[in-house]
Amino acid sequence: MGETEPRRRTSPLKNLAAGGVGGACLLLAGHPLDTIKVCLQTQPRGTCSQNVMYRGTYDCFIKTVSREGLLGLYKGMAAPLAGVTPMMAISFFGFSLGKQLQQPDPYTPLTHSQIYLAGMLAGTFTTVIVAPGERIKCLLQVQSTAGKRKYTGPVDCVIQLFKERGIRSVYKGTMLTLIRDVPSTGLYFLTYEYLKKFLTPEGRSVNELSTPQILLAGGVAGIFNWLVALPPDVLKSNFQTATDGQYRGLRDVLRKLIQEEGASALYKGFNAVMLRAFPANAACFLGYEVAMKFLNWAAPDW
Repeated sequence: MGETEPRRRTSPLKNLAAGGVGGACLLLAGHPLDTIKVCLQTQPRGTCSQNVMYRGTYDCFIKTVSREGLLGLYKGMAAPLAGVTPMMAISFFGFSLGKQLQQPDPYTPLTHSQIYLAGMLAGTFTTVIVAPGERIKCLLQVQSTAGKRKYTGPVDCVIQLFKERGIRSVYKGTMLTLIRDVPSTGLYFLTYEYLKKFLTPEGRSVNELSTPQILLAGGVAGIFNWLVALPPDVLKSNFQTATDGQYRGLRDVLRKLIQEEGASALYKGFNAVMLRAFPANAACFLGYEVAMKFLNWAAPDW
């Protein structure tokens, strides 16, 4: 989250608006490579490169576009887009709240560990929205790979999941989402806050950083986030798109994946993730910072 003046209290409405802008920027910039990432992570098993559907990021991109057109890269986007405004609002608000809880004196700077804990709180808060959104997104992204469409869209997907096994089916993979998002979100915000301060000249405010500096800090934060989040994300994608009963839980997903494909399977989709991480998160933080500056100017008491 962008650093504001130390004495400025968190505004839930401003965080809602600015977080929604940042999240929309992240989604529009990063969803095509997210689609490729999920397709690579969940493709049918193969014993060698000739037997798998996609040989890598570029091959997946070419085959997806040739089969479904450019719009195929944006399949499954409606579900996360519908949840991105409250999700990012909760994330940024959760980070601010986490900082305030540990900082009774606004003039006392937080330690790195305190910033990390505040980021972990943000990751915990967002799981309520992220878990079902990710479940729906992954199912819509991979269904075309099977050669038939079971769901006509996100609403139809939710209805069918609820009819099949109730709310538990919609929230399938919540624990894996927590395992992915709590530590990685902590590192995400810590990296961004650290780089903002590092890039700020002595005697200047972090609010005066240039656009390239914000893009750099946000992009690097996204890369560090995914270095931690990718292994549990691979497990989550496989678990959420599996048929009921295929896996008994987290340990079973991990055991079978490593048994069938080796430890390197935990980093499937690495190239797509890293290609997406920098521009998507750079766009997210820039969108957030611009929106916050505008709101602070337009409605300072809001």
